[in-house]
Amino acid sequence: MSVISQNAPIISPLMELQADWIDYNGHLNMAFYNVLFDRGCDHAFEMLDLGPERAESDRVTIYTAEVHVCYLREIHLGDRVQATYQIIDHDEKRIHAFQELRHEDGWVSATSETLSLHVNMDGPKVAPFLPDTMAKVEAMASAHSTLVRPDQVGRSIGITRK
Repeated sequence: MSVISQNAPIISPLMELQADWIDYNGHLNMAFYNVLFDRGCDHAFEMLDLGPERAESDRVTIYTAEVHVCYLREIHLGDRVQATYQIIDHDEKRIHAFQELRHEDGWVSATSETLSLHVNMDGPKVAPFLPDTMAKVEAMASAHSTLVRPDQVGRSIGITRK
Protein backbone atom coordinates (compact mmCIF):
# COMPACT_ATOMS: atom_id res chain seq x y z
CA MET A 1 0.00 0.00 0.00
CA SER A 2 1.42 3.39 -0.95
CA VAL A 3 1.76 6.39 1.33
CA ILE A 4 -0.97 8.12 -0.68
CA SER A 5 -3.54 5.40 -0.14
CA GLN A 6 -2.84 5.37 3.61
CA ASN A 7 -3.72 9.05 4.02
CA ALA A 8 -7.28 10.11 3.39
CA PRO A 9 -7.68 13.01 3.53
CA ILE A 10 -4.17 14.43 3.37
CA ILE A 11 -3.42 16.45 6.52
CA SER A 12 -0.70 19.10 6.57
CA PRO A 13 1.72 19.66 9.42
CA LEU A 14 0.57 22.15 12.07
CA MET A 15 0.91 25.79 11.03
CA GLU A 16 0.99 28.73 13.44
CA LEU A 17 -0.59 32.09 12.68
CA GLN A 18 1.86 34.98 12.28
CA ALA A 19 1.42 38.35 14.00
CA ASP A 20 1.32 40.34 10.74
CA TRP A 21 -1.56 38.16 9.49
CA ILE A 22 -3.92 39.47 12.20
CA ASP A 23 -6.21 42.30 11.09
CA TYR A 24 -7.64 45.28 12.99
CA ASN A 25 -10.57 43.10 14.12
CA GLY A 26 -8.16 40.92 16.09
CA HIS A 27 -8.50 37.76 14.02
CA LEU A 28 -6.84 36.21 10.98
CA ASN A 29 -7.24 38.44 7.92
CA MET A 30 -9.21 36.76 5.15
CA ALA A 31 -6.26 36.79 2.72
CA PHE A 32 -4.15 34.64 5.02
CA TYR A 33 -6.73 31.86 5.13
CA ASN A 34 -5.75 31.39 1.48
CA VAL A 35 -2.07 31.33 2.45
CA LEU A 36 -2.77 28.51 4.91
CA PHE A 37 -4.89 26.60 2.40
CA ASP A 38 -2.16 27.07 -0.22
CA ARG A 39 0.44 25.64 2.14
CA GLY A 40 -1.87 22.67 2.71
CA CYS A 41 -2.13 22.18 -1.05
CA ASP A 42 1.65 22.34 -1.33
CA HIS A 43 1.88 19.46 1.15
CA ALA A 44 -0.50 17.36 -1.00
CA PHE A 45 1.15 18.43 -4.26
CA GLU A 46 4.55 17.27 -2.96
CA MET A 47 2.99 13.82 -2.48
CA LEU A 48 1.79 13.98 -6.09
CA ASP A 49 5.27 14.99 -7.32
CA LEU A 50 3.93 18.40 -8.32
CA GLY A 51 6.22 20.51 -6.15
CA PRO A 52 9.02 22.92 -7.00
CA GLU A 53 11.42 20.18 -8.06
CA ARG A 54 9.01 18.98 -10.76
CA ALA A 55 8.44 22.54 -11.92
CA GLU A 56 12.17 22.98 -12.33
CA SER A 57 12.96 19.60 -13.88
CA ASP A 58 10.00 19.17 -16.25
CA ARG A 59 8.57 22.71 -16.47
CA VAL A 60 5.12 21.58 -15.27
CA THR A 61 3.23 22.93 -12.30
CA ILE A 62 -0.19 23.59 -10.80
CA TYR A 63 -2.16 26.82 -11.25
CA THR A 64 -5.31 27.65 -9.34
CA ALA A 65 -8.26 28.39 -11.64
CA GLU A 66 -11.01 28.94 -9.07
CA VAL A 67 -11.43 29.08 -5.28
CA HIS A 68 -14.44 29.30 -2.97
CA VAL A 69 -13.64 29.93 0.71
CA CYS A 70 -16.19 29.74 3.53
CA TYR A 71 -15.18 31.39 6.81
CA LEU A 72 -16.86 29.47 9.65
CA ARG A 73 -15.10 30.37 12.89
CA GLU A 74 -12.45 32.97 13.74
CA ILE A 75 -8.87 32.05 14.51
CA HIS A 76 -6.43 34.27 16.38
CA LEU A 77 -2.75 34.90 17.02
CA GLY A 78 -1.20 31.88 18.70
CA ASP A 79 -3.70 29.43 17.19
CA ARG A 80 -2.27 26.45 15.34
CA VAL A 81 -4.10 24.83 12.43
CA GLN A 82 -3.81 22.06 9.87
CA ALA A 83 -5.19 22.02 6.35
CA THR A 84 -6.80 18.89 4.96
CA TYR A 85 -6.82 18.07 1.26
CA GLN A 86 -9.42 15.83 -0.39
CA ILE A 87 -9.70 15.16 -4.11
CA ILE A 88 -13.35 15.39 -5.15
CA ASP A 89 -12.81 14.80 -8.88
CA HIS A 90 -10.08 14.91 -11.50
CA ASP A 91 -9.39 14.41 -15.17
CA GLU A 92 -6.21 14.37 -17.25
CA LYS A 93 -5.54 18.10 -16.68
CA ARG A 94 -7.51 19.21 -13.59
CA ILE A 95 -8.08 18.48 -9.92
CA HIS A 96 -11.23 19.51 -8.06
CA ALA A 97 -10.37 19.49 -4.34
CA PHE A 98 -11.87 20.39 -0.99
CA GLN A 99 -9.98 21.52 2.09
CA GLU A 100 -10.75 22.22 5.72
CA LEU A 101 -8.69 24.44 7.97
CA ARG A 102 -8.83 22.67 11.32
CA HIS A 103 -7.83 24.20 14.63
CA GLU A 104 -5.47 21.95 16.59
CA ASP A 105 -8.40 21.33 18.98
CA GLY A 106 -10.32 19.71 16.10
CA TRP A 107 -12.92 22.27 15.06
CA VAL A 108 -13.17 23.63 11.51
CA SER A 109 -12.36 27.31 11.01
CA ALA A 110 -12.83 27.52 7.23
CA THR A 111 -13.29 25.47 4.08
CA SER A 112 -11.92 25.93 0.58
CA GLU A 113 -13.01 24.36 -2.67
CA THR A 114 -10.57 24.66 -5.57
CA LEU A 115 -10.16 23.81 -9.21
CA SER A 116 -6.48 23.39 -10.07
CA LEU A 117 -4.97 23.15 -13.55
CA HIS A 118 -1.86 21.23 -14.59
CA VAL A 119 0.22 23.68 -16.63
CA ASN A 120 3.18 23.35 -18.97
CA MET A 121 5.19 26.44 -18.01
CA ASP A 122 6.71 26.76 -21.49
CA GLY A 123 3.35 28.01 -22.82
CA PRO A 124 2.15 28.53 -20.30
CA LYS A 125 -0.79 26.34 -21.21
CA VAL A 126 -2.95 23.70 -19.57
CA ALA A 127 -1.50 20.26 -20.31
CA PRO A 128 -2.14 16.62 -19.36
CA PHE A 129 -0.46 15.29 -16.23
CA LEU A 130 2.70 13.34 -16.93
CA PRO A 131 2.03 9.57 -16.66
CA ASP A 132 3.75 9.08 -13.30
CA THR A 133 1.92 12.05 -11.83
CA MET A 134 -1.40 10.87 -13.24
CA ALA A 135 -0.89 7.51 -11.51
CA LYS A 136 -0.36 9.33 -8.20
CA VAL A 137 -3.40 11.56 -8.74
CA GLU A 138 -5.51 8.47 -9.48
CA ALA A 139 -4.18 6.68 -6.37
CA MET A 140 -4.95 9.66 -4.17
CA ALA A 141 -8.39 10.11 -5.76
CA SER A 142 -9.11 6.42 -5.20
CA ALA A 143 -8.15 6.69 -1.53
CA HIS A 144 -10.33 9.79 -1.19
CA SER A 145 -13.29 8.21 -2.98
CA THR A 146 -14.31 6.47 0.25
CA LEU A 147 -14.54 9.78 2.13
CA VAL A 148 -17.87 11.49 2.63
CA ARG A 149 -18.48 14.20 0.05
CA PRO A 150 -18.54 17.45 2.07
CA ASP A 151 -21.88 19.31 2.08
CA GLN A 152 -20.11 22.52 1.08
CA VAL A 153 -18.91 21.15 -2.28
CA GLY A 154 -20.55 22.96 -5.18
CA ARG A 155 -21.97 25.83 -3.16
CA SER A 156 -22.60 29.10 -4.91
CA ILE A 157 -22.67 32.64 -3.61
CA GLY A 158 -25.95 34.49 -3.58
CA ILE A 159 -28.60 36.13 -1.46
CA THR A 160 -31.53 33.83 -0.78
CA ARG A 161 -34.81 35.69 -1.31
CA LYS A 162 -38.09 34.62 0.22
